[in-house]
Amino acid sequence: MLSQKTRYAIRAMQHLADHYGKGPVQLADIAEAQKIPPKFLTVILSELSRSGLIASQRGKDGGYWLGVPPIDISYGDLIRIMRGSLALVPCASRYAHETCKNCVEEDNCRTRALMLQVRDKTANLLDSINLSDVVDADIYLQAAE
Repeated sequence: MLSQKTRYAIRAMQHLADHYGKGPVQLADIAEAQKIPPKFLTVILSELSRSGLIASQRGKDGGYWLGVPPIDISYGDLIRIMRGSLALVPCASRYAHETCKNCVEEDNCRTRALMLQVRDKTANLLDSINLSDVVDADIYLQAAE
């Protein structure tokens, strides 16, 4: 499950992608439009800035903007930056692997084998969708009905 911080980061990045090339966007504007608490948004934007995905400028005419074109930012990359991994269990993580406690040997664990497949399919999907892609909630909600 995605943390609230990761969900807020995705919404903030979508907002910045919508304003790509139009100059800096004020933190207050992002917070209001995306219903993100400003103090929490400050922390999130700082983390995204350290990763190089966004840039900022202080001052009256300052704000935040994407440091990378939206076509070059996949949702998989964004989630990995915020969460560390796409895997649902630590033993299935590609970059933050940890052996599960109180489990059978990894080579014999069918749950791990399943979670590796889930991780790979999730990664393939999230890595194929970029911030520049139109993700229309109405289309997905209608398809689910």
